[in-house]
Amino acid sequence: MKNVRKWCGILLLSGLLLLAACMVLSFAGCSGPDRASVSSGASAEPGVSDAQDAEILLSRSESRSVYGVEAPSAEDGRLLVSQEIDQVPSEPSEPEMEEESAASQGMPEQGEAVMLAKRTQPAQPVEGEARGVWFSYLTLGPLAENKTQAEFTSNIDTAFGKIADEGFNTVFAQVRPFADALYQSDYFPWSYLLTGTEGENPGYDPLEIMCEIADKHGLRIEAWINPYRVRLSGYKDALSSKNQARKWLKSGSDSVVEWNGGIYYNPGSAQARALIVNGVKEIVANYNVDGIHFDDYFYPTTDMAFDQATWRAAKSSLPQADWRRENVNQLVREVYAAVKSIDPNCLFGISPQGNTQNNYNGQFIDVEKWLANPGYLDYICPQIYYGFENGTNPYAQTVEKWDRMIKVPTIKLYVGIAAYKLGTEDQWAGAGSGEWLNTEDILARMVETARKASHYGGFAIYSYDSLFSTDTPQVRIERENLKKIL
Repeated sequence: MKNVRKWCGILLLSGLLLLAACMVLSFAGCSGPDRASVSSGASAEPGVSDAQDAEILLSRSESRSVYGVEAPSAEDGRLLVSQEIDQVPSEPSEPEMEEESAASQGMPEQGEAVMLAKRTQPAQPVEGEARGVWFSYLTLGPLAENKTQAEFTSNIDTAFGKIADEGFNTVFAQVRPFADALYQSDYFPWSYLLTGTEGENPGYDPLEIMCEIADKHGLRIEAWINPYRVRLSGYKDALSSKNQARKWLKSGSDSVVEWNGGIYYNPGSAQARALIVNGVKEIVANYNVDGIHFDDYFYPTTDMAFDQATWRAAKSSLPQADWRRENVNQLVREVYAAVKSIDPNCLFGISPQGNTQNNYNGQFIDVEKWLANPGYLDYICPQIYYGFENGTNPYAQTVEKWDRMIKVPTIKLYVGIAAYKLGTEDQWAGAGSGEWLNTEDILARMVETARKASHYGGFAIYSYDSLFSTDTPQVRIERENLKKIL
């Protein structure tokens, strides 16, 4: 009995001591999560050294803390903020965190809290972010063909107004789709898209009007060019007498090649390269464009017969595949130099396919070389047209892959996003084939994911028609959710 009374006394004393300790901690604690406060001595400016590891209590009614960190939801409780927030891995180190909220675990350790915030909160807009829409010739054609200047101006004003109203700031307007021009050119004939006949003057300058309307709506505009394509297989629109490709075909020059029913400028021809470069120069010199933009079409075939005679005549020491890549490299270097010689502030960027192997072995372009050496590009805009669940090239991992390829600090990564896939089955995505069918925010999530890339500079949506001419409930919801983060 003595022993029982002894142990009861000990337990009673321990309980009293524990109760006293809890009361002391309660009175010494902070004032609760209904307001924001910074620990004593911490600066209110982000990035100041004495603010590191400062404890912040976030208000449920405020969207941001004094450090610019997104406030967590009501279930997340407190957050410890460090200057190293962007360098903390986005995935939790402990698997239990995926099942339990911060509140249920109590105050987390610093690393765990930051990881929670990075995983659950949207990435913030990046200063100077390019928010682009591709405005292809398929869109421009109906807006321009057989239209008066007033009609075309009105059409572009409406279209660019929609782009600006949704929070975008850049238009990639395709002004040379088939070795022709939607502008006054000394090197290329007027596009058949304007009047139905190549070489026929529409009576006004579409690019000049687009530049003026872009400026009116506060939009950047880049002139989108397909450098080598003259005509696709099965074309019906005749080449005008002013078309340089027709002149070279008649003379037997290898600067242009007829292949499988199509016509293409020969990347191995110095004459063809000079024509393309001169065409870029006149755009930069004569129009108020913010950039020159190439798409993903380079060599039209992997068949070496396409330019084997040109390769042999060049007597190059390089294998034909490498020779092809160097031909494109030379054009890219010359275009970059030409742009900068006229307007150092004008950008030059290229939008290759998202699949790097297709680029290297199919298009014969050495993108890694461009991204590892100065003098090629201001930005790269890979067409990462894959969903997060794509079985071969999942979106997030593909963005990371492209980000790692960039070795030149001044080169920015723009991410091309496939709005055209909304509401469709992605037949090449494997297990992720149904990912685009019933989405509501996949575009917004893709932008937020891209914003975490270290070289990130912006994004581009393909295409205008997919966002603004496709009027379905899904597209409207996707557009609304995208606008919320812009």
